Amino acid sequence: MGLQPRIPLACSFAILLLARLTMAAPPSNTPLPDIRQLMREVIAHQKELEKVRENYTYNSFQTIQEIDSSGKVKKTETEERNDFFVHGHLIERIVKKNGQPLTGHDEEKERDRVTKLIEKAQKTPPGQLLEDQSVSVSQLLDLMDVRNPRRILFRGRPTFVFDFIGRKDAKTHGLVQDASKKLQGTIWIDEADRQVAHLEVRFSDNFRIAGGLFVTVEKGSNVEFDQAPVEGGLWLPTGGEANMQARLLMLKNLREHVTERDFGFEQFQVTTQQSNEAQAASPVQP
Repeated sequence: MGLQPRIPLACSFAILLLARLTMAAPPSNTPLPDIRQLMREVIAHQKELEKVRENYTYNSFQTIQEIDSSGKVKKTETEERNDFFVHGHLIERIVKKNGQPLTGHDEEKERDRVTKLIEKAQKTPPGQLLEDQSVSVSQLLDLMDVRNPRRILFRGRPTFVFDFIGRKDAKTHGLVQDASKKLQGTIWIDEADRQVAHLEVRFSDNFRIAGGLFVTVEKGSNVEFDQAPVEGGLWLPTGGEANMQARLLMLKNLREHVTERDFGFEQFQVTTQQSNEAQAASPVQP
């Protein structure tokens, strides 16, 4: 999950929407599977997928719109990134801002930042979050209490749909996972592949950092995330969307609408010597 709006908790969910098509549920006499068993399968598949992603790099294009109190866009920025995974951790290297490649001091600063992130990722066990890293789909699934199962067609494929709410009794580690307890939403699971196809989450209550003295993420802030099968049936992220509202330092209200498109999947390997960028080969198209 790689979407990173400009407020700390928005970085918890990395994620974007390309397109969505939901159709009426197809007639079926097949009973729905046991929810708990299905979720165990989905979590296992997602964790396996997150291991396979280690061999891939892709590009992401983000559009960040700052919204005023009347709902009008007052500022728009874009970022293009090269994304890859090290030891299960997402690394995002900014290559362009507002359509212009990074150069000079900015490029050097970004290279140093990514090198440090890779070194830290290599020392951090999968499942533990790096600073400002997003919660993975499998981590979020572990914190869910699912309900209201049904079957629909989604993008022309039979799909299970569940509503969920963050489990208050879930054991969490760190600020980002603590925030996940304040989430609720809906999840779309591909019936054939048992993979998460679409995810919609929203804050069901305000979430305060340092008692609200630093940041309060407001109730109603929401995120969407998409995955889809690429060549060979491998499921990878394809994009998402976020609408975040927050109050910073009890003084400034911040509203952002962020969209991301993920594309250009390629196989690669990262070694310790290749610490500042991925070496890619064999393009894979979604």
